[in-house]
Amino acid sequence: MWSAILQGDDRAAWQAALEAVTEDAPKVLVATSVGSWQHGIAVESLVAVALTLRGARVEFSLCDGALPACIAIKYGGVPPQKLLSADRPPRCPNCFPAGAEELGETGLPINRLSEWLTTEDLATAKSLSESVPFAEIAAFELDGARVGEHALAGALRYLACGDLESEPEAEKVVRRYLHAGLLTVLGMDRMIEGRGIDVVVVNHGIYAPQGLVREAAARRGVRVVTWNPSYKKQTLIFSHDDSYHHTMITEDSAVWEDLELSGEQATVLDAYLESRRRGSHDWIWFNKEVADDSAERLAALGIDGRRPIVTLLTSVVWDAQLHYESNAFPGMADWVRYTIAYFATRPELQLVVRVHPAEVTGTNPSRQKIGDEIARFFPTLPENVVVVPAESDLSTYALLDRSNAALIYSTKTGIEASARGLPTIVAGEAWIRGKGFSFDAVTPSGYREMLNRLPFERRMSGEEVQRARRYAYHFFFRRMIPVELIDVGEKGRFRFEFDSLAALRPGRSPGIDVICRGILDARPFVYDGPQTMSERTGSVGFGTA
Repeated sequence: MWSAILQGDDRAAWQAALEAVTEDAPKVLVATSVGSWQHGIAVESLVAVALTLRGARVEFSLCDGALPACIAIKYGGVPPQKLLSADRPPRCPNCFPAGAEELGETGLPINRLSEWLTTEDLATAKSLSESVPFAEIAAFELDGARVGEHALAGALRYLACGDLESEPEAEKVVRRYLHAGLLTVLGMDRMIEGRGIDVVVVNHGIYAPQGLVREAAARRGVRVVTWNPSYKKQTLIFSHDDSYHHTMITEDSAVWEDLELSGEQATVLDAYLESRRRGSHDWIWFNKEVADDSAERLAALGIDGRRPIVTLLTSVVWDAQLHYESNAFPGMADWVRYTIAYFATRPELQLVVRVHPAEVTGTNPSRQKIGDEIARFFPTLPENVVVVPAESDLSTYALLDRSNAALIYSTKTGIEASARGLPTIVAGEAWIRGKGFSFDAVTPSGYREMLNRLPFERRMSGEEVQRARRYAYHFFFRRMIPVELIDVGEKGRFRFEFDSLAALRPGRSPGIDVICRGILDARPFVYDGPQTMSERTGSVGFGTA
């Protein structure tokens, strides 16, 4: 990508920019880690070049086959017997060269993880990965680094399930990810100290190795920035200190609650919320093309519109399985079982369980299906409970339009439901929790008390809706930073939408300016510039819910 841009005058200008960086410039480590993730390579190399043009001293880091497991492998392509039979995942021989070639075109230094691991580190990681009691792995920390939590999350992601009960190789896989996590923390700790890094930029901030990169930096007291592709086309979401899974929960409401949406902003928000029905303005969209979302269609599925409809929205069971203090239940499956059992006692209500389409349409289809979990505990469903499977092309939005309330665990659809005025009960770590416009349960008994209030006599109050709309605008239009310089090309790969280095210089791209100021000056990653929405269609898979 960069070889096509850094030619002629731009080559000379880039060389001048590299030479102009001073020894005391802020040192930024862009910890790409996984060289085979083309989307990450494109975004992080673009950010690295933009930072360099602003005077920063930027370096990359890549795993070069040092880890026995990582986020780049999936159960479907590398089953456990194949993963566990070799020292390294089979993708390693191609992963590092792919990333090194692309990043190397920038001329910025590339640190190899293996070169920062000592013989002692290797022995320590191997010993601990074998000796920590299996039941204690999830809570295991190495000098404050939450290695076990990310190891377990990585293993669950690889196995594409929400728990390990039915996985015969579960312990071996988890220990494999624990080993990878320990190596990452130890190697990155040495790299960060040895290179004198001031700021670490890492994608996602969870799983292995990215979550452990974050842990290593935090343990060193080094500032961390995480990022992810976001829903809207040509937008990215950046956070300080931790994964956005956590920071969007803990974000100070003062950042958005006093927003007064102008008429234009309200119109843009309404247009985007409506577009979510089809995903026409999104990169990340999991629903199928809706054939028919009429009341007759709902009736054909067994949904009785004569009773108040309460819609339960699931997430993908393995996604972001981290520890959250506010969860009312141990896991999403427990919540679904509890809810169905409750509604069996409320025949005057109609519960519709809408299984998340990403169970089958996501880039890592779930091997643990919520429908199977439900069938295991309820061979015969209560007569007032309907399960709409992931494969259904029923519009979730049509269902919400006809609902008295929504029940969610962690899905981001709660933001949209609330912004539309639909009362929403939260039982997990959803981002709307604690924002002042949802019903937030922290215990099963508290959740039951909220269910006892159903059906609600009214929708949300005007004040509550306005608060929900302010947050929705903040989330979709301020936290999702527009980067018009990247778009999706052939085979879902990212491509650059510029042909000159000038496009990345200060003042040329407002979104890039926000990102660079946030990384270099610890400014908030909040965009307040002009808003537009591309009419181009098409989506690309980056993850799950």
